[in-house]
Amino acid sequence: MDVLFAAVLLCAASVLGGAAAASHYNCNGPLASALPHSSFQSSSQSSASHSAFYAKLSRRDEAGGWSPMVTDQDPWLQVDLREQMEVTSVATQGRYDSSDWVSSYLLLYSDTGHIWKQYRHEDGLERFDGNANSETVVQNKLSHPLKTRFLRFVPLDWNPSGWMGLRVEVFGCSYKSYVADFDGRSSLLYRFNQKSMSTVKDVISLRFKSHQAEGVLLHGEGQRGDYITLELHHGRLDLYLNLDDSRSRFSSRRVPVTVGSLLDDQHWHSAHIERFNRQVNLTVDSHTQHFQTSGEGQSLEVDYELSFGGIPLPGKPGTFLRKNFHGCIENLYYNGINIIDLAKRRKPQIHSVGNVTFSCSPPQLVACTFLSSSSSFLSLPSAASPTGEFTVRFQFRTWNPDGLLLSVQLNPSPQKVELQISNCWLHLTLHSLGRQRSDVSAGRRVNDGLWHTVSLTSRNLQITLSVDGEPSSNIELWELVESRDNFYFGGCPPTECHIQAPAFQGCMQLISINDHLVNLSHVQQGLLGNYNELQFDTCNMKDRCLPNLCEHGARCSQTWSFFSCDCSGTGYSGATCHNSIYESSCETYKLSGSSSGFYFIDPDGSGPLGPTQVYCNITEKKVWTVLPHNNTTPVKVQNSSPQKPHIMKFSYNASADQLRAIVSRSEQCQQEVVYNCRKSRLFNTKDGSPLSWWLDRDGDKRSYWGGFLPGVQQCSCSLEENCMDMNYFCNCDSDIDTWTNDTGILSYKDHLPVSQIVIGDTNRTGSQAVYHVGSLRCYGDKSIWNAASFYQESSYLYFPTLQAELASDIAFYFKTSSPSGVFLENQGLKDFIRVELSSPTVVTFSFDVGNGPAVLSVKSHLPLNDRQWHYVRAERNVKEASLQVDQLPLRLLEAPADGHLRLRLSSQLFVGGTASQQRGFLGCIRSLMVNGLTFDLEERAKLTPGVSSGCPGYCSGSSNLCHNRGRCIEKSNGYICDCSQSAYGGATCNQEVSVSFDRESSVTYTFQEPFSVMQNRTSQATSAFTESRAREDVAFSFVTSQRPAMLLTVSTFSQQYITTILARNGSLQIWYHLQTDRSPDVFSPVPKNLADGRLHRIRIHRVGRNLYVQIDQDIHRKYTLSSDAELILIRSLTLGKVIRMESFDEEVVKAASKGFVGCLSSVQFNHVAPLKAALTNRGSSLITIRGPLVQSNCGALAESTSHILQDQAANEDKEQRDSNAQKDLAVIAGVVTAVVFIAVCALAVISRLLYQQRRAKRSSSIKEEHRHSTYTDYRTELHLHNSVRDNVKEYYI
Repeated sequence: MDVLFAAVLLCAASVLGGAAAASHYNCNGPLASALPHSSFQSSSQSSASHSAFYAKLSRRDEAGGWSPMVTDQDPWLQVDLREQMEVTSVATQGRYDSSDWVSSYLLLYSDTGHIWKQYRHEDGLERFDGNANSETVVQNKLSHPLKTRFLRFVPLDWNPSGWMGLRVEVFGCSYKSYVADFDGRSSLLYRFNQKSMSTVKDVISLRFKSHQAEGVLLHGEGQRGDYITLELHHGRLDLYLNLDDSRSRFSSRRVPVTVGSLLDDQHWHSAHIERFNRQVNLTVDSHTQHFQTSGEGQSLEVDYELSFGGIPLPGKPGTFLRKNFHGCIENLYYNGINIIDLAKRRKPQIHSVGNVTFSCSPPQLVACTFLSSSSSFLSLPSAASPTGEFTVRFQFRTWNPDGLLLSVQLNPSPQKVELQISNCWLHLTLHSLGRQRSDVSAGRRVNDGLWHTVSLTSRNLQITLSVDGEPSSNIELWELVESRDNFYFGGCPPTECHIQAPAFQGCMQLISINDHLVNLSHVQQGLLGNYNELQFDTCNMKDRCLPNLCEHGARCSQTWSFFSCDCSGTGYSGATCHNSIYESSCETYKLSGSSSGFYFIDPDGSGPLGPTQVYCNITEKKVWTVLPHNNTTPVKVQNSSPQKPHIMKFSYNASADQLRAIVSRSEQCQQEVVYNCRKSRLFNTKDGSPLSWWLDRDGDKRSYWGGFLPGVQQCSCSLEENCMDMNYFCNCDSDIDTWTNDTGILSYKDHLPVSQIVIGDTNRTGSQAVYHVGSLRCYGDKSIWNAASFYQESSYLYFPTLQAELASDIAFYFKTSSPSGVFLENQGLKDFIRVELSSPTVVTFSFDVGNGPAVLSVKSHLPLNDRQWHYVRAERNVKEASLQVDQLPLRLLEAPADGHLRLRLSSQLFVGGTASQQRGFLGCIRSLMVNGLTFDLEERAKLTPGVSSGCPGYCSGSSNLCHNRGRCIEKSNGYICDCSQSAYGGATCNQEVSVSFDRESSVTYTFQEPFSVMQNRTSQATSAFTESRAREDVAFSFVTSQRPAMLLTVSTFSQQYITTILARNGSLQIWYHLQTDRSPDVFSPVPKNLADGRLHRIRIHRVGRNLYVQIDQDIHRKYTLSSDAELILIRSLTLGKVIRMESFDEEVVKAASKGFVGCLSSVQFNHVAPLKAALTNRGSSLITIRGPLVQSNCGALAESTSHILQDQAANEDKEQRDSNAQKDLAVIAGVVTAVVFIAVCALAVISRLLYQQRRAKRSSSIKEEHRHSTYTDYRTELHLHNSVRDNVKEYYI
């Protein structure tokens, strides 16, 4: 659909918008070679023979190029093209026959030569590659052409053995421009020849520039409720578009589609709208948003006219008040019609409102940019004031939440006023010696990238601060003050003042002191004030959230230097929210030690589909993924016919794409269909057409019932040859007047799940049907054991090129005996990505996106070529790269600031080798996933010499020989399970490790050295490593009747802690104290009492701020922490009573003092199993045991406890019944003795009481049977083998 839509829009654009765009035919002619002397200017020249005019490409006369003075701190070379041109590339040379050349530079452009903008490549890169010698021509093609008149080359680096030397050429072509200037009160109206205009496709294009952040560019509406409005709002472009949606017509809230940012920078921006029916593309500059309009219509119906530049009649019904556009519009085309050209020629279709001129007035506002957060400042002298008071006004814009805006010393001294941004607010502070400092705040979220106007005035014993015309804030003075010395804007030189706040990074304009506007050109020329780390004539701000590089709908926030992603609520984690926090299938949950329950799975991992909730039925032999639909109960059908059939649609808790992904990666799927019938046929018709059928997942009609082959119109009884009438293929086709049924299992994966059922034969007398469609059930995960064996070094598997421009993740398992080999490689012209075993103990991940090769290596202390399975996961995104090998520390590498972002690959992806057929891998690779997609290694291996499908060995199948994170290890005559990473024990890691505690018991696991859970640092100077995102995984089981109770505590040397306790009411509480200056986060997942003598399983998983908790088989509950800080310098983990409680809150202290009385089992914290370590490593310095420690069996203890509780309940019920019986007899006797004539009534009362008593006994019996069956299920699921008495071993320490 999207491909068809793109093709249609492309056709529409070529037909309707052909005249709109500048011609791109051979637009690469030289533009600078014929220019006069006056077109070349520079910041300085080292001599007359080195002047700017000699900077034409290939010129050899005089000094053969331009060179600035050695003392020039901000050198530049400027070219005036004499008129606006379209520029497609630039070229440079060094100075002829010299050692002077420029190796890198910036390119600035301007329409007027006064306000400049920095050119950025498609991926945001600013730097252009220059020369390596004086003669070679280096040409740089622009990723998007420029329409401009002035170009400025700003050298960044040059030959260290020489000096700057430059010769340049500019390539492009002429550009036809139709311009209209709007003054904020004017507009152009394009009036139709008829009353209304109805279009099914539209192409609208224009270019605009403005210094205002608000203004309507285009508006039209119709009486039917259609409307289209394109406007600037907060410096972004909003498009409101509605097609025949009456709800939107009467709604006060209209939701726009927003594209672009910082569009009020007085530079040209392009806007392009393409619509076909309800599909729309909105493009601003190079950023495109595709969406579908609201409403039911396919055409846009506009009455009378379209207005450009504003809404001329703001009181018109259906419109909403907006400011008119103030600025210039160029090359405005509506469906191929040149609106501005018609207006210039005064055509009758165009009506001009207000003062519209056809030349663009030059901009008046000049800005400067503060570049450094540590050393930028602008110092300006205080203009004389007759009263001694002062007034300062200016405008600023920034992304940073903190920064100094203004500082000034006051008389009488020592007094000082500071205005700074602090935590996104403006704060004004008056410092006075001997007096308490005074503070006021104003504005909020002033770091939004918009211009904000500030006024600071000292008058009448007050200092007044006003922001954006809002009510002012005042500081009261003790005495009159006046400014002394200079005003410091944006920062302060360290010799003049000592300020801890960071310097301001952003832009300022319209600076005035005592009502005198500061001429920034004089500052630049050294005629006024002083400055450091400033750029003039430009606001060089960059929106790092455009485009939004955060994935999966995450919110992007930014500062001047970097952006960050808020992954809250997305189900993903990582620097760009790339990694799913959920497993990809129920099978992987089992491998991680989970039991049956509701889980979220993400079937395509880091792909676009997102997570969905399923029920995982985890048994010893198979793992079933169950997806119910909206109607799993039997449905009765009557009075349906082929002309008016009964139709039931089934909706699942997953999208169609998610269902398709779950089914395709499963080994087998099935869905039960039960059709009970009475005189209701399925196929028994004269022409053989079905009377009832179902639709598959694609909506295609299917008429087979049960597991029969697709296309065969039969039921299961025909396959089993047991139909009640062998003349028919279905029982229901016998058409008898008694109930029968056709029940079958649909198991053809490509058709599942059932999306709709149609019943058409229940309209005859006595005809009825009752049908039932079960849940979709799938088992197995084909991707986990999809493997290939490589036994020739020159062999490899090849796949299509990786789609990995901005982000990619690669995960797989390998086993080998070879010392080295390349797992995976994909190359481009210069870029590449590679994962390899570089030595027997080192896995290396390397890549190049244009910033030079980046290498991450993880070294294992044990050989990796040990013929055992090892896990590798490599990820690269625009912020960082990472490499994980098994459970070794994660290695991270930060991406360079403002470097290349896109990984451009062109060759095929080679797996198990390289294109050169050297350094190939020998061994097995399985479960290869790239960006959430599983690569079918087995199928490709069938066609490739030197590679075979599958992998030999006991541990290479999907039989799950080892459980609960146990690792299968190959042996020559079998296998063993390594349970060192599991909290369970036994031969296959499925025996629980349990310990009984009393009130004084505790087990403390001390970590070998203080460390952060996922921290890894390196001393290599060439790499910048950062800590990974905070993450904890906690799991344990317990049985207790005590409350309150302390279960588990993790403490750090930095006074942080995590603890789980049972509160006074027996409910579970989870405490996270991550920031010592804040109160801890406390969560109570369920209010019920867990101190009930039953076995409970707790799982806690944290990623950043997101906390996921599961109790028993309940669904995962999600909570949000107040901080995403990680645990710093972990000291110990304690089970049971805690001795050191100096940093705990009162409620935790109470629980800690009570300790824990009961049984703890299978405790896991990340990759540490402390309870197991306590039993298997007695005497270790890492383990401290206090009080009696009794090895136990929590499951059996829970069973015995439950029987005791049942017996107590039964005894209490019996006593209660005996007591009730005695009371009843006493009452009856009294009534018989006193009142003989009501004996009959008394007998009736006795009968009634006896009847109630019998009902109570029956109810009690049913409850006991249900309770007993529940505990039997628990015993079966947890594999409880021994009772408590058979397993008791006691230690006293």
